[in-house]
Amino acid sequence: MMDIHEILKQLPHRYPILLVDRVLSVEKGKTIRTIKNVSINEPFFMGHFPKRPVMPGVLMLEAMAQSAALLSFASLGIQLDDNTVYYFAGIDNARFKRPVEPGDQLVMDVSIERHKAGIFKFHGEARVDGELACEADLMCTMRKVA
Repeated sequence: MMDIHEILKQLPHRYPILLVDRVLSVEKGKTIRTIKNVSINEPFFMGHFPKRPVMPGVLMLEAMAQSAALLSFASLGIQLDDNTVYYFAGIDNARFKRPVEPGDQLVMDVSIERHKAGIFKFHGEARVDGELACEADLMCTMRKVA
């Protein structure tokens, strides 16, 4: 289990793009369960949409990717340094099944499908009250930057 203070040590993301509030469980090399508490105070709700606020699907994917990064770091036993970035390498089979609205708690389950040659492939599912909101296959990699 990780609280927000530990997440901030692991991920370089900060407001307004940090989209993981807590790690509920992690099984190194296998799976992670995280949560994102969705508040009306999120900056994207001002424009998406003013009369019917809905969390953008791309941000649900980003939240799952941040969860995947935390799983990768835990599995490899590493912490990123300032010269390393964790990138999205691909998204396949993304499906959005229900809107996510203010007051919802997004529970994300991300599992490693494979890890080869520095590329991780994951399957992620995000649920609200047990109901599938979003799912996708994600590919991520780490790269050194100058």
